[in-house]
Amino acid sequence: MALTPKDIASMLDHSTLQPWLTEADIRRGCEIALKYGTASVCARPCDVPILAEMLEGSEVKVCTVIGFPHGAHETAIKLAEAQLALAEGCEELDMVLNIGKLKAGAYEEVGNEIRLIANAAHEAGAILKVILETCYLTDEEKVTACHLSEKAGADFVKTSTGYGSAGCTIEDLKLMRASVSQKVRVKGSGGIRDLDTVLAARAAGASRCGVSATEKIMAEAEKRYAEGTLG
Repeated sequence: MALTPKDIASMLDHSTLQPWLTEADIRRGCEIALKYGTASVCARPCDVPILAEMLEGSEVKVCTVIGFPHGAHETAIKLAEAQLALAEGCEELDMVLNIGKLKAGAYEEVGNEIRLIANAAHEAGAILKVILETCYLTDEEKVTACHLSEKAGADFVKTSTGYGSAGCTIEDLKLMRASVSQKVRVKGSGGIRDLDTVLAARAAGASRCGVSATEKIMAEAEKRYAEGTLG
C-alpha cells in the first residue's frame, strides 16, 4: 500500500525542547502538530500544561522528557518529575537512562529505575520511551540498554536526546530494532531534518522520529505524494 502524508505524520513526535523557546513558540508547535496530525508534541516538562490545554480532544499525544538531557538525576527526582507530568496530562514520557551507571555495569540499578518510571507511566495509561544516548555507548552497551529497557517494561527504545555529541544513525536504529522484540518499538531522534532521513529510519525499523523540522518534512511529503513519488 502506498505511503501517504498521514503515514509520515503519524511517525513524528514534534519536538519543542530548545531551552530558549517561549510560551508562544510552544503554542505554535502545538498548532503545527494539530495541522498535520503528528503522533505527539514532545516538550519540556514546564510546558506540559500548555500541551494538555491545546491538544485536548485531539489524537496528538502530550509528551515530555524525564531526566533530560543527561539522565543523571537521582531516581527519586526522575520519578517525581514523571508523576507530576502524568498528573498534568502527559501521555508519553521520554526518559534518559543513567548513562554513566550503564557504562559502569550497574545494570540492576539502571533496570530498576526504568521499571519504576515504566510502572508509573502504565498506571496512568501512558507509555515510556527510554533514551539511550547512543553516541556515548559501544554497540555492546546499546544492546544491553535495549535488553534492560525491554525487561523493565519500556514501550520504546530511543536513540538520542539531540543534545549529545552526535544524534541518530541508521546503523543504530537497525541494531536497536534487532535487540528488542516486536512488542517494543524504536524511535530515532537527533539530527533528523528531512523526509529522506525519516523514510530511511522507517525502513530501518523505526516507528517514530523526533523532529523539529516537521513543517519542512511534511511539505516534502505532500509534494511527493502529489507527484506519486512518496513511496
